[in-house]
Amino acid sequence: MFHSLLKYKQIKKALAEEAFYLKYLNTMTPTFKKRLFWIGAVCLILPALLEAYLLMPFPGSQDLEAIKLTYYLEKLIPASRIIGLLLLAIPAWSFITQGSNKQKGLVGIIVLVAIVLYYFTDVSYRAEVMFKEPEKIQFATQKDSKVPDSLVVMTVVNGSIAKAYPIKFVGYHHKIQDNVGDTPVLITYCTMCRTGLVFSPIVDGKKQIFRLVGARHYNAVIEDSDTKSWWYQATGDAAVGAQEGKKLDIIPSEQMTLKAFFAQYPDGLVFQPDNTFSEEYDELKTYDRRQKMDEDSLTNPNKFWDKSWILGVTIENKNKAYAWRSLPPVLNDKIGNTSFVIVLEDDRHSFHVFNREIDGKILNFVSETSGFKDKETYSIWNDRGECIEGALKGKKLAKIQAYQEYLRAWKQFHKPTEIWDYDNLKSR
Repeated sequence: MFHSLLKYKQIKKALAEEAFYLKYLNTMTPTFKKRLFWIGAVCLILPALLEAYLLMPFPGSQDLEAIKLTYYLEKLIPASRIIGLLLLAIPAWSFITQGSNKQKGLVGIIVLVAIVLYYFTDVSYRAEVMFKEPEKIQFATQKDSKVPDSLVVMTVVNGSIAKAYPIKFVGYHHKIQDNVGDTPVLITYCTMCRTGLVFSPIVDGKKQIFRLVGARHYNAVIEDSDTKSWWYQATGDAAVGAQEGKKLDIIPSEQMTLKAFFAQYPDGLVFQPDNTFSEEYDELKTYDRRQKMDEDSLTNPNKFWDKSWILGVTIENKNKAYAWRSLPPVLNDKIGNTSFVIVLEDDRHSFHVFNREIDGKILNFVSETSGFKDKETYSIWNDRGECIEGALKGKKLAKIQAYQEYLRAWKQFHKPTEIWDYDNLKSR
């Protein structure tokens, strides 16, 4: 009997609260209810919709200078959703209990849109969900590796330890957080702009764990774990947040085929694929070797295209892009006061850039069957920049950091830039 009395009092209280709520609803004008409803709908949907548009490569979205807007939108979305739901609650309940079929349908549509948008932005198509990091990081020697030696890799060397990271795998993951010897490294690759860089994950003396946020200017944006600042993958620059204006330290790396890597580093280690992501890797099956061109390149083959491959070099704050299709096996050039040589191996995928000054003298190089040689002493040099034969034997050329990228990405993040294209017989 006691439980029945308690239940009766709870029902009576609920009915009284409902009566009060209905009475309050009746005091609201229809116009006020509609305004409140639409304001709530906008707060619930618009910020998340706009953020999704700006963080993904939708038509026109990546061309906007909107990284700061996107950053603050992401921080605002949880609060805007709560405010939107609170504002929607009163008029939505009124429409459901007292409104027309049209008003009830409108509530259903808004709810459905909000659910679909939440699934799209926070569950299924969130960048860190679409492109997961490997669940296990494992390496193998040349003898035990299951990776084809034709794959193009990013290489990092620290003392006696050399590691290779196939672009096919890093391209899907976008980033692999690892160690080379006792040095933590952040291996990154963005397939939308073909930029592969290795960074130190140490920020203000502390190692950071980075998450993939999305993309701006067709380049991956990553966020550090402590300050939640956003960093461009193409440069390591912090674009917004507490670290804005700072830059991640770049760790030297080279790009070459796995075969070329093992030729240089017989005891090197190569990253092995995580079979959890076999289907994702297969989607990049020919990415590392096949250059895509715009459809109308067939009618105008001499024109530069946004997705043309270039080799990019920055020296003394000056930028220069070399058309990949035009590069000879050996190219001597100079930027500012620095003379250097670009060397392509026979596979046309492995490349090296060296400073060509030795003991205060500038050397000029030409291609040679076993590597390349200088015209001054006819000494022979290998692909590590080491002189292996001739008067300069034992000397070593200093490496210069260079990258293979899409022209679009290089022009966006390295302004201004000079473009070298042998096909057009000029630099532009």
